[in-house]
Amino acid sequence: MTPTRTPSEVQHVRIRASGPTARLEFDGRDIADQVASYRLVHTAGQAPELLLVLRPNANPDWEGTARVVVGEAPDPGPAAAQFLAALDPAETERAVLNRHDLLDGGPHEFTRALLTQLAEWALGKRQPGEPEPVAG
Repeated sequence: MTPTRTPSEVQHVRIRASGPTARLEFDGRDIADQVASYRLVHTAGQAPELLLVLRPNANPDWEGTARVVVGEAPDPGPAAAQFLAALDPAETERAVLNRHDLLDGGPHEFTRALLTQLAEWALGKRQPGEPEPVAG
């Protein structure tokens, strides 16, 4: 990769997001097909920073605007382990046993209900009728 500008210079970037897709342009050139994901961060008083996670087959020859940082996807393992370690086993079992979708008669219904419950909690969702968490 041969940079055409110094890292401290900002470059022109245009992002046109539409639902689950986006068009990413550097100097009018669409590079969305080379990007697996992106994150745009803008702190007041500073230039925006665009993090691009490249697809394995991407051509790393870039031209564009904003401060561009190319990186790898983060490892979700440590965050998942911390989340699971913080759960109360008795509360988790009660929540799963009280799920409306537990008794569907399908194979592995308890495990499916448990995984669904954990995913909902990880996303901050509560079950219908579940009390609002108490701030403390």
